[in-house]
Amino acid sequence: MNGRTFPAMALALMLLLATAGCGGAAGGTSESAAAGSSAVMDAAPEEALSSESAAAGAALGEQKLILTARMELETTAFDETAERLASLTAELGGYFESSSVDNRSGDYRWAEYTVRVPSGQYQTFLDQTGELCNVLWSNATQEDVSEAYYDTEGRLRTQQIKLERLQSLLEQAENMEDIITIESAISETEQQIDDLSGTLQHYDALVDYAAVHLTLYEVYQLSDETQAPGGFGQRLGAAFTGGLRSFGDVLEGLVLAAAYGWVWLVLLAAAAAVAVRQVRRRRRRDAQDQHDNPPKL
Repeated sequence: MNGRTFPAMALALMLLLATAGCGGAAGGTSESAAAGSSAVMDAAPEEALSSESAAAGAALGEQKLILTARMELETTAFDETAERLASLTAELGGYFESSSVDNRSGDYRWAEYTVRVPSGQYQTFLDQTGELCNVLWSNATQEDVSEAYYDTEGRLRTQQIKLERLQSLLEQAENMEDIITIESAISETEQQIDDLSGTLQHYDALVDYAAVHLTLYEVYQLSDETQAPGGFGQRLGAAFTGGLRSFGDVLEGLVLAAAYGWVWLVLLAAAAAVAVRQVRRRRRRDAQDQHDNPPKL
């Protein structure tokens, strides 16, 4: 037994002896209250044990990593790719946490997915997704929460031990003042246990299932960012082709906008025709007035 553990164990033993003495008192209010106070205020030795167990858990336990990845993808077969992504996710034991699909310019679509996959299948999912789509950009991170996890686990164990001791004291309490004090301490301890248990469950969910955020674009032609840059003529041709494609996209957008807004175009054309007719009629009327009533010299 090392030097740091011995004082903590001695204090814990003294606490147990005080608890036993409380059970032997036949009705001494002061002794019972002192025992109750000892149980409620024994956090120091228990916290010392919790810190040591947390450090040992972080050193010897399984490393707790939160894995997260982001990928921007493009495809010329949007529906097929979306179906294959869903099948891949299900095959690896994952699920879609969120999913949304929207239109870009024209009829091209884009989708945003947040996929949860078991951490053991994380790299497999990334590799196979890269084979299904053309990857424009990707980023992967990992957060080590081992120390926080095992610290929370140690504090939870401490509160559970404390609850057991308080419940034992409650069974031995003989006056209302001690009962109220101990029940209040039990309520606070149970709340601490619920909070710590919830924190551990949250960590477990993040560690057990990695998060992959996907953005999928539908395109007419895949980008080729891995191709080495060519000479001036090749780059000029690519720029000319890209310019034509951009002009075509803009022209296509204008035609589609006109198709969607044809009713408004008809109404505007009719209003313009009426305005032109009114102007011509007014001009003819002015000319006729000048002819019938020539200016006098």
